[in-house]
Amino acid sequence: MATKVATMLQLPYESTDSSSKSSVGHSQTPKKSAIKTSPLKLLDPSRSKLTTVETKRIISVLDEAIFKIELISLISHITKFLDGISTVLGSELMGTLKEHERLSNNMEALLTQLQREGLLKQEDGRGDLVGTEEQIRHLQLHQQAVKSSIRNILRLFQADPLASQAVKDEAYARDLSSEMFIKGLSEFRGFLLEKLLTSPLEEQEKIQFMEEISLRDKKNTETIATLEAELATAIQSRDDEIMKKNAAIRDLKSHLLNLEKSSESHIQRTKQEAEKLQKGELRISQAKCAKIQQDIHQLRAQLNVLVIDNRDSELALRKKKYKVEMEIENWIQKYDADMGEKQTEFEEVDAVYTEEKAQLAELKEKYAVLEQEYSQIKEERRRSQEKKERAERELAIMVRAATHIQAFWKGYLVRSLLKSKRKKKGKGKKSKK
Repeated sequence: MATKVATMLQLPYESTDSSSKSSVGHSQTPKKSAIKTSPLKLLDPSRSKLTTVETKRIISVLDEAIFKIELISLISHITKFLDGISTVLGSELMGTLKEHERLSNNMEALLTQLQREGLLKQEDGRGDLVGTEEQIRHLQLHQQAVKSSIRNILRLFQADPLASQAVKDEAYARDLSSEMFIKGLSEFRGFLLEKLLTSPLEEQEKIQFMEEISLRDKKNTETIATLEAELATAIQSRDDEIMKKNAAIRDLKSHLLNLEKSSESHIQRTKQEAEKLQKGELRISQAKCAKIQQDIHQLRAQLNVLVIDNRDSELALRKKKYKVEMEIENWIQKYDADMGEKQTEFEEVDAVYTEEKAQLAELKEKYAVLEQEYSQIKEERRRSQEKKERAERELAIMVRAATHIQAFWKGYLVRSLLKSKRKKKGKGKKSKK
């Protein structure tokens, strides 16, 4: 919105910068005054991201509220067309939505029953229940169940982004009031984000800038009033000039009227002369018509002679045409007979082809089965070979381990025997001493 205001006013940067410097004085450093390079940047916040945790939480809470409202406004549409998006929603969401649809139907049936019995009074769009405590408690339990169902649906949608996006793609089915409410919340989020990004110093600069804009608007209004007065004077002078031109036009019209009267007599004389010429031309044309009529009679006699001559030639041509038609009919019958034979031959070949095609399909099926069995046999052989190689490796390892164990055991026995012999020799020496 601030950008639109600055664009409409088309304020130059030099005047705005000088006025802001004179009003702020020595409170700002030269570095800060140099940051604002245009009125557009003066109206926009200097920061593009939120820095404090509190502001981030505010925006995140508002975003989450908008996300939930977008989903809630489409739940009634989704429950009517669950089969169309069942693959995207998943089994858990489908079950929850069906349970919500059941609870909503029960709630609607209960409200309809209470309204029919006269226990539910609606005033100012709200309903007040007038009945026993049990009926009130029953209605409250239904309301609590519907609320819990909506919370569960929102929790599952938050855990499944793909399902959430699929539901948002159905936004065309949202009613107008919900759409307007979501649009208002989005606008409020943008306004709140702009407020949170704007520091108090920037807010003060914006206020000062708007005051300067109002002063300029006042000066522009005065200039417009002056220009309107000049325009009225120019219009008056133009009207005077138009009046003069209208008088000249009236004089010219009177002159044209006199010319028309004088030309009428000239036209009358011209008509009389034309009538005399017309009579002379009429006599000449009558003589020409008589001559042409005589020529027509002669040509008709010649035409009758030519018709009689052409009748004989027409009869000969008709006989020739009949003969050609008979020959064509014979050729057509012969063609039909040949085509019948060809059709019979084609049907026989087609039957043989169909039979061979069926045999080919059967052989392909058998080949597919044999190929599958062959692949299974190869896989079993490969597995058995791997198992055999693994057993041989294990056996080699065990043999090597047994060899090492036996070698260590033999060494241990030899060492123990040597120790025992040494001990016996030592005892023998001591006894001799």
